[in-house]
Amino acid sequence: MYNTAMKCIQKDLGILSPKYPIENLCVPEHTLFLDIETTGLYVRSSSLYMIGCAYLDKRADCPACWRSIQWLATNYEDEINVLNAFVSFAKPYRYLIHFNGNQFDIPYLQNKLQQYNIHFHFDDYEGIDIYRRLSPYKTFLRLPNCRQKTIENFVTATTREDQYTGGELIDIYHEYVLNHDPEKEHFLLLHNEEDVKGMLEIVAALAIPDLFQLPVKVTKVQANYYRDVNQKQCSEIIMNLKLPTPLPTEISYGANGCYFTGFDTEGKLRVPIYEGELKYFYSNYKDYYYLPKEDVAIHKSVASFVEKDYRRQASARNCYTRKQSSYLQQWDVLFTPFFKRDYDDKDLFFELTDELKTQRDAFNLYAHHILGMMGTYQKNSKTD
Repeated sequence: MYNTAMKCIQKDLGILSPKYPIENLCVPEHTLFLDIETTGLYVRSSSLYMIGCAYLDKRADCPACWRSIQWLATNYEDEINVLNAFVSFAKPYRYLIHFNGNQFDIPYLQNKLQQYNIHFHFDDYEGIDIYRRLSPYKTFLRLPNCRQKTIENFVTATTREDQYTGGELIDIYHEYVLNHDPEKEHFLLLHNEEDVKGMLEIVAALAIPDLFQLPVKVTKVQANYYRDVNQKQCSEIIMNLKLPTPLPTEISYGANGCYFTGFDTEGKLRVPIYEGELKYFYSNYKDYYYLPKEDVAIHKSVASFVEKDYRRQASARNCYTRKQSSYLQQWDVLFTPFFKRDYDDKDLFFELTDELKTQRDAFNLYAHHILGMMGTYQKNSKTD
Protein backbone atom coordinates (compact mmCIF):
# COMPACT_ATOMS: atom_id res chain seq x y z
CA MET A 1 0.00 0.00 0.00
CA TYR A 2 1.18 3.50 -0.79
CA ASN A 3 1.82 5.78 2.16
CA THR A 4 1.89 9.35 0.88
CA ALA A 5 0.98 12.53 2.69
CA MET A 6 -2.22 14.52 2.55
CA LYS A 7 -2.42 16.77 -0.49
CA CYS A 8 -3.44 20.43 -0.50
CA ILE A 9 -4.52 21.84 -3.86
CA GLN A 10 -5.33 25.50 -4.52
CA LYS A 11 -6.79 26.91 -7.71
CA ASP A 12 -8.15 30.13 -9.14
CA LEU A 13 -11.83 29.51 -9.90
CA GLY A 14 -12.03 32.35 -12.40
CA ILE A 15 -14.95 33.97 -10.58
CA LEU A 16 -14.52 37.62 -9.68
CA SER A 17 -17.93 37.99 -8.08
CA PRO A 18 -20.98 35.74 -7.59
CA LYS A 19 -24.13 36.87 -9.41
CA TYR A 20 -25.73 37.74 -6.10
CA PRO A 21 -24.92 40.53 -3.66
CA ILE A 22 -23.62 38.18 -0.97
CA GLU A 23 -22.64 41.19 1.09
CA ASN A 24 -26.35 41.15 1.99
CA LEU A 25 -25.70 37.82 3.72
CA CYS A 26 -22.13 38.03 4.96
CA VAL A 27 -18.78 39.78 4.75
CA PRO A 28 -17.29 38.19 1.59
CA GLU A 29 -13.66 38.25 2.73
CA HIS A 30 -14.68 36.52 5.96
CA THR A 31 -16.65 33.80 4.19
CA LEU A 32 -15.92 30.20 3.20
CA PHE A 33 -17.97 28.06 0.85
CA LEU A 34 -17.70 24.52 2.24
CA ASP A 35 -18.19 21.00 0.85
CA ILE A 36 -16.95 17.62 2.07
CA GLU A 37 -16.50 14.15 0.54
CA THR A 38 -16.89 10.97 2.57
CA THR A 39 -17.10 7.22 2.02
CA GLY A 40 -20.55 7.05 3.61
CA LEU A 41 -23.25 8.82 5.55
CA TYR A 42 -22.48 7.48 9.02
CA VAL A 43 -19.53 8.90 10.92
CA ARG A 44 -18.42 5.72 12.72
CA SER A 45 -18.48 3.49 9.64
CA SER A 46 -17.06 5.89 7.04
CA SER A 47 -14.06 8.07 6.34
CA LEU A 48 -13.73 11.74 5.53
CA TYR A 49 -11.41 11.94 2.55
CA MET A 50 -11.73 15.52 1.33
CA ILE A 51 -12.72 19.01 2.42
CA GLY A 52 -13.04 21.71 -0.20
CA CYS A 53 -13.54 25.43 0.30
CA ALA A 54 -13.84 28.56 -1.80
CA TYR A 55 -12.61 31.86 -0.43
CA LEU A 56 -12.11 35.42 -1.62
CA ASP A 57 -8.45 36.15 -2.32
CA LYS A 58 -7.75 39.87 -1.90
CA ARG A 59 -3.97 39.87 -1.93
CA ALA A 60 -2.30 43.06 -3.08
CA ASP A 61 -0.47 41.28 -5.92
CA CYS A 62 -3.63 39.99 -7.64
CA PRO A 63 -7.17 41.18 -8.39
CA ALA A 64 -9.85 40.07 -5.95
CA CYS A 65 -11.07 36.66 -7.08
CA TRP A 66 -12.50 33.47 -5.63
CA ARG A 67 -10.11 30.56 -5.21
CA SER A 68 -10.58 26.97 -4.10
CA ILE A 69 -8.54 25.02 -1.59
CA GLN A 70 -8.88 21.24 -1.19
CA TRP A 71 -7.39 18.89 1.35
CA LEU A 72 -7.29 15.31 0.07
CA ALA A 73 -6.55 12.30 2.28
CA THR A 74 -4.31 10.03 0.20
CA ASN A 75 -4.84 7.26 2.76
CA TYR A 76 -7.35 6.55 5.51
CA GLU A 77 -4.97 7.68 8.26
CA ASP A 78 -4.86 11.15 6.68
CA GLU A 79 -8.37 11.91 7.90
CA ILE A 80 -7.06 13.68 11.00
CA ASN A 81 -4.62 15.72 8.90
CA VAL A 82 -7.45 16.89 6.62
CA LEU A 83 -9.43 17.97 9.68
CA ASN A 84 -6.51 19.81 11.26
CA ALA A 85 -5.69 21.58 8.00
CA PHE A 86 -9.28 22.75 7.63
CA VAL A 87 -9.50 23.95 11.23
CA SER A 88 -6.30 25.94 10.89
CA PHE A 89 -7.44 27.53 7.63
CA ALA A 90 -11.01 28.26 8.79
CA LYS A 91 -10.20 29.99 12.09
CA PRO A 92 -9.99 33.57 10.68
CA TYR A 93 -13.36 33.23 8.92
CA ARG A 94 -16.80 33.95 10.36
CA TYR A 95 -19.31 32.72 7.75
CA LEU A 96 -19.80 29.29 6.20
CA ILE A 97 -21.94 28.85 3.08
CA HIS A 98 -22.86 25.29 2.18
CA PHE A 99 -25.46 23.16 0.42
CA ASN A 100 -27.50 21.03 2.81
CA GLY A 101 -24.64 21.40 5.26
CA ASN A 102 -26.99 21.76 8.21
CA GLN A 103 -28.22 18.25 7.54
CA PHE A 104 -24.96 16.50 6.63
CA ASP A 105 -21.62 18.34 6.28
CA ILE A 106 -21.65 20.25 9.58
CA PRO A 107 -22.87 17.41 11.87
CA TYR A 108 -20.51 14.96 10.14
CA LEU A 109 -17.49 17.23 10.59
CA GLN A 110 -18.39 18.08 14.18
CA ASN A 111 -18.58 14.39 15.07
CA LYS A 112 -15.26 13.65 13.38
CA LEU A 113 -13.63 16.56 15.21
CA GLN A 114 -14.92 15.24 18.52
CA GLN A 115 -13.68 11.77 17.63
CA TYR A 116 -10.13 13.14 17.35
CA ASN A 117 -10.50 15.62 20.25
CA ILE A 118 -9.92 18.57 17.93
CA HIS A 119 -11.27 21.76 19.46
CA PHE A 120 -13.49 23.50 16.91
CA HIS A 121 -17.11 24.65 17.13
CA PHE A 122 -19.30 25.44 14.17
CA ASP A 123 -21.53 27.42 16.52
CA ASP A 124 -18.85 30.12 16.37
CA TYR A 125 -19.71 30.65 12.68
CA GLU A 126 -22.80 32.00 10.98
CA GLY A 127 -24.00 29.30 8.62
CA ILE A 128 -25.89 29.90 5.38
CA ASP A 129 -27.47 26.74 3.95
CA ILE A 130 -28.37 27.35 0.30
CA TYR A 131 -30.48 24.19 0.16
CA ARG A 132 -32.53 25.12 3.20
CA ARG A 133 -33.24 28.58 1.81
CA LEU A 134 -34.26 27.35 -1.64
CA SER A 135 -36.14 24.11 -0.95
CA PRO A 136 -39.42 25.81 0.12
CA TYR A 137 -39.67 27.27 -3.40
CA LYS A 138 -39.18 24.08 -5.42
CA THR A 139 -42.79 24.19 -6.64
CA PHE A 140 -42.55 27.85 -7.61
CA LEU A 141 -39.40 27.11 -9.64
CA ARG A 142 -40.94 23.95 -11.15
CA LEU A 143 -37.89 21.91 -10.16
CA PRO A 144 -38.10 18.09 -10.04
CA ASN A 145 -35.90 18.15 -6.94
CA CYS A 146 -33.57 20.46 -5.05
CA ARG A 147 -30.27 18.69 -5.69
CA GLN A 148 -27.32 20.97 -6.30
CA LYS A 149 -26.84 19.87 -9.92
CA THR A 150 -30.52 20.54 -10.64
CA ILE A 151 -30.23 24.08 -9.32
CA GLU A 152 -26.99 24.61 -11.24
CA ASN A 153 -28.79 23.67 -14.47
CA PHE A 154 -31.64 26.01 -13.56
CA VAL A 155 -29.36 28.96 -12.85
CA THR A 156 -26.59 28.57 -15.43
CA ALA A 157 -27.76 25.92 -17.94
CA THR A 158 -24.15 24.70 -18.09
CA THR A 159 -22.91 21.11 -18.07
CA ARG A 160 -20.39 19.85 -15.56
CA GLU A 161 -17.21 18.14 -16.64
CA ASP A 162 -17.68 15.90 -13.59
CA GLN A 163 -19.98 12.99 -14.44
CA TYR A 164 -19.96 11.15 -11.08
CA THR A 165 -22.16 11.34 -8.03
CA GLY A 166 -20.70 11.39 -4.55
CA GLY A 167 -21.89 7.82 -4.04
CA GLU A 168 -20.21 6.60 -7.22
CA LEU A 169 -16.91 8.12 -6.11
CA ILE A 170 -16.74 6.03 -2.94
CA ASP A 171 -15.40 2.96 -4.77
CA ILE A 172 -13.09 5.17 -6.82
CA TYR A 173 -11.60 6.57 -3.61
CA HIS A 174 -11.06 3.10 -2.14
CA GLU A 175 -9.22 2.14 -5.34
CA TYR A 176 -7.25 5.39 -5.23
CA VAL A 177 -5.99 4.61 -1.70
CA LEU A 178 -4.54 1.34 -3.06
CA ASN A 179 -2.80 2.63 -6.20
CA HIS A 180 -2.93 6.46 -6.22
CA ASP A 181 -3.92 6.43 -9.85
CA PRO A 182 -3.66 10.07 -11.13
CA GLU A 183 -6.84 9.67 -13.18
CA LYS A 184 -8.82 8.60 -10.12
CA GLU A 185 -7.34 11.50 -8.15
CA HIS A 186 -8.50 13.83 -10.92
CA PHE A 187 -12.06 12.49 -10.70
CA LEU A 188 -12.12 12.93 -6.92
CA LEU A 189 -10.77 16.48 -6.99
CA LEU A 190 -12.91 17.52 -9.94
CA HIS A 191 -16.17 16.47 -8.29
CA ASN A 192 -15.43 18.42 -5.11
CA GLU A 193 -14.11 21.43 -7.03
CA GLU A 194 -17.26 21.61 -9.14
CA ASP A 195 -19.43 21.26 -6.04
CA VAL A 196 -17.63 24.23 -4.48
CA LYS A 197 -17.61 26.27 -7.67
CA GLY A 198 -21.24 25.34 -8.26
CA MET A 199 -22.21 26.90 -4.93
CA LEU A 200 -20.66 30.19 -6.04
CA GLU A 201 -22.91 30.01 -9.10
CA ILE A 202 -26.16 28.86 -7.49
CA VAL A 203 -25.92 31.45 -4.73
CA ALA A 204 -27.55 33.64 -7.40
CA ALA A 205 -30.71 31.59 -6.81
CA LEU A 206 -31.01 33.18 -3.35
CA ALA A 207 -32.75 35.97 -5.26
CA ILE A 208 -35.79 33.64 -5.14
CA PRO A 209 -36.36 33.81 -1.36
CA ASP A 210 -35.57 37.54 -1.58
CA LEU A 211 -38.44 37.88 -4.03
CA PHE A 212 -40.87 36.73 -1.33
CA GLN A 213 -39.20 38.06 1.78
CA LEU A 214 -38.01 41.54 0.75
CA PRO A 215 -40.20 44.46 -0.36
CA VAL A 216 -40.87 44.97 -4.06
CA LYS A 217 -41.58 48.34 -5.65
CA VAL A 218 -44.50 48.82 -8.02
CA THR A 219 -43.39 51.22 -10.76
CA LYS A 220 -46.58 51.21 -12.84
CA VAL A 221 -50.18 50.04 -12.51
CA GLN A 222 -52.64 49.78 -15.36
CA ALA A 223 -55.96 48.11 -16.13
CA ASN A 224 -56.29 45.65 -18.98
CA TYR A 225 -59.50 44.42 -20.61
CA TYR A 226 -59.74 41.26 -22.70
CA ARG A 227 -61.99 38.36 -23.66
CA ASP A 228 -61.23 34.87 -22.43
CA VAL A 229 -61.46 31.66 -24.47
CA ASN A 230 -65.24 31.69 -23.99
CA GLN A 231 -65.44 35.30 -25.24
CA LYS A 232 -66.38 36.52 -21.77
CA GLN A 233 -65.32 40.11 -21.04
CA CYS A 234 -62.60 40.09 -18.34
CA SER A 235 -60.48 42.70 -16.64
CA GLU A 236 -57.20 42.67 -14.74
CA ILE A 237 -54.59 44.95 -13.28
CA ILE A 238 -50.99 44.75 -14.45
CA MET A 239 -48.29 45.83 -12.01
CA ASN A 240 -44.74 46.46 -13.22
CA LEU A 241 -42.26 45.65 -10.46
CA LYS A 242 -38.74 46.61 -9.44
CA LEU A 243 -37.35 43.49 -7.76
CA PRO A 244 -35.11 43.60 -4.66
CA THR A 245 -32.43 41.26 -6.08
CA PRO A 246 -31.68 40.35 -9.73
CA LEU A 247 -33.23 37.05 -10.80
CA PRO A 248 -30.58 34.86 -12.49
CA THR A 249 -32.96 33.46 -15.11
CA GLU A 250 -36.41 34.16 -16.51
CA ILE A 251 -39.14 32.95 -14.20
CA SER A 252 -42.88 32.63 -14.71
CA TYR A 253 -45.49 31.25 -12.35
CA GLY A 254 -49.24 31.31 -11.92
CA ALA A 255 -51.39 30.67 -8.85
CA ASN A 256 -54.99 31.47 -7.91
CA GLY A 257 -55.55 33.36 -11.14
CA CYS A 258 -52.49 35.60 -10.67
CA TYR A 259 -49.48 35.40 -12.96
CA PHE A 260 -45.88 36.52 -12.37
CA THR A 261 -43.04 36.91 -14.84
CA GLY A 262 -39.60 38.25 -14.00
CA PHE A 263 -35.97 38.46 -14.99
CA ASP A 264 -33.06 40.44 -13.59
CA THR A 265 -34.57 43.33 -11.58
CA GLU A 266 -37.80 43.66 -13.60
CA GLY A 267 -41.04 41.81 -12.93
CA LYS A 268 -44.72 41.89 -13.81
CA LEU A 269 -47.83 40.74 -11.98
CA ARG A 270 -51.21 40.20 -13.64
CA VAL A 271 -54.11 40.05 -11.20
CA PRO A 272 -57.77 39.45 -12.15
CA ILE A 273 -60.38 42.03 -11.17
CA TYR A 274 -63.60 40.61 -9.80
CA GLU A 275 -66.56 42.57 -11.13
CA GLY A 276 -69.82 41.90 -9.35
CA GLU A 277 -71.70 41.86 -6.09
CA LEU A 278 -70.06 40.84 -2.83
CA LYS A 279 -71.09 40.95 0.81
CA TYR A 280 -69.59 42.74 3.77
CA PHE A 281 -70.36 40.88 7.02
CA TYR A 282 -70.75 42.89 10.24
CA SER A 283 -69.02 41.26 13.19
CA ASN A 284 -71.43 42.57 15.88
CA TYR A 285 -74.50 40.85 14.45
CA LYS A 286 -76.43 41.09 17.74
CA ASP A 287 -76.78 44.82 17.12
CA TYR A 288 -78.47 44.28 13.74
CA TYR A 289 -81.76 43.24 12.25
CA TYR A 290 -81.99 41.26 9.06
CA LEU A 291 -84.55 42.34 6.48
CA PRO A 292 -85.41 39.23 4.41
CA LYS A 293 -87.28 41.10 1.71
CA GLU A 294 -84.35 43.44 1.03
CA ASP A 295 -81.73 40.76 1.85
CA VAL A 296 -79.72 43.18 3.95
CA ALA A 297 -78.90 43.86 7.62
CA ILE A 298 -79.40 47.24 9.27
CA HIS A 299 -78.34 48.52 12.66
CA LYS A 300 -80.98 48.47 15.35
CA SER A 301 -80.51 52.18 15.94
CA VAL A 302 -82.01 52.95 12.53
CA ALA A 303 -84.47 50.03 12.33
CA SER A 304 -87.33 51.59 14.32
CA PHE A 305 -89.17 52.55 11.13
CA VAL A 306 -89.24 48.90 9.94
CA GLU A 307 -92.30 46.94 11.03
CA LYS A 308 -91.59 43.92 13.19
CA ASP A 309 -93.10 41.55 10.62
CA TYR A 310 -90.43 42.62 8.10
CA ARG A 311 -87.40 42.23 10.30
CA ARG A 312 -85.80 39.61 12.48
CA GLN A 313 -82.74 39.33 14.69
CA ALA A 314 -79.66 39.02 12.52
CA SER A 315 -77.31 36.05 12.76
CA ALA A 316 -73.65 35.85 11.84
CA ARG A 317 -74.62 34.30 8.50
CA ASN A 318 -77.03 37.01 7.34
CA CYS A 319 -75.61 40.12 8.98
CA TYR A 320 -74.29 41.71 5.82
CA THR A 321 -74.68 44.46 3.30
CA ARG A 322 -74.35 43.84 -0.44
CA LYS A 323 -72.30 45.96 -2.80
CA GLN A 324 -71.78 45.94 -6.55
CA SER A 325 -68.24 47.06 -7.37
CA SER A 326 -64.76 46.09 -8.61
CA TYR A 327 -62.69 43.95 -6.26
CA LEU A 328 -59.25 42.37 -5.90
CA GLN A 329 -58.65 39.12 -4.04
CA GLN A 330 -56.48 38.87 -0.94
CA TRP A 331 -55.30 35.71 0.81
CA ASP A 332 -55.20 37.20 4.28
CA VAL A 333 -56.72 40.37 5.65
CA LEU A 334 -54.41 42.95 4.11
CA PHE A 335 -56.98 45.68 3.41
CA THR A 336 -60.24 46.38 5.21
CA PRO A 337 -63.13 46.27 4.89
CA PHE A 338 -63.01 42.85 3.28
CA PHE A 339 -65.82 41.26 1.31
CA LYS A 340 -66.91 37.68 0.59
CA ARG A 341 -69.39 35.93 -1.69
CA ASP A 342 -71.02 34.11 1.23
CA TYR A 343 -70.45 33.56 4.92
CA ASP A 344 -68.62 30.24 4.47
CA ASP A 345 -66.56 31.42 1.51
CA LYS A 346 -62.80 31.30 2.14
CA ASP A 347 -61.99 33.82 -0.59
CA LEU A 348 -61.48 37.37 0.66
CA PHE A 349 -61.71 40.54 -1.44
CA PHE A 350 -61.20 44.27 -1.02
CA GLU A 351 -62.75 47.04 -3.07
CA LEU A 352 -60.71 48.63 -5.82
CA THR A 353 -61.73 52.20 -5.03
CA ASP A 354 -60.71 55.35 -6.87
CA GLU A 355 -58.77 56.40 -3.76
CA LEU A 356 -56.86 53.11 -3.63
CA LYS A 357 -55.89 53.43 -7.29
CA THR A 358 -53.79 56.50 -6.41
CA GLN A 359 -51.93 54.88 -3.48
CA ARG A 360 -48.68 53.43 -4.77
CA ASP A 361 -47.64 52.24 -1.30
CA ALA A 362 -50.82 50.17 -1.13
CA PHE A 363 -49.91 48.46 -4.42
CA ASN A 364 -46.39 47.82 -3.09
CA LEU A 365 -47.96 45.98 -0.16
CA TYR A 366 -50.38 44.16 -2.42
CA ALA A 367 -47.66 42.98 -4.80
CA HIS A 368 -45.64 41.66 -1.84
CA HIS A 369 -48.81 39.97 -0.56
CA ILE A 370 -49.44 38.19 -3.88
CA LEU A 371 -45.83 37.02 -4.15
CA GLY A 372 -46.07 35.69 -0.61
CA MET A 373 -49.13 33.70 -1.63
CA MET A 374 -47.30 32.32 -4.65
CA GLY A 375 -44.29 31.35 -2.57
CA THR A 376 -46.41 29.17 -0.31
CA TYR A 377 -48.84 27.94 -2.95
CA GLN A 378 -48.72 24.17 -3.39
CA LYS A 379 -50.17 22.76 -6.58
CA ASN A 380 -49.68 19.04 -7.14
CA SER A 381 -46.38 19.39 -5.28
CA LYS A 382 -44.29 16.50 -4.04
CA THR A 383 -41.70 16.52 -1.32
CA ASP A 384 -38.12 16.14 -2.47
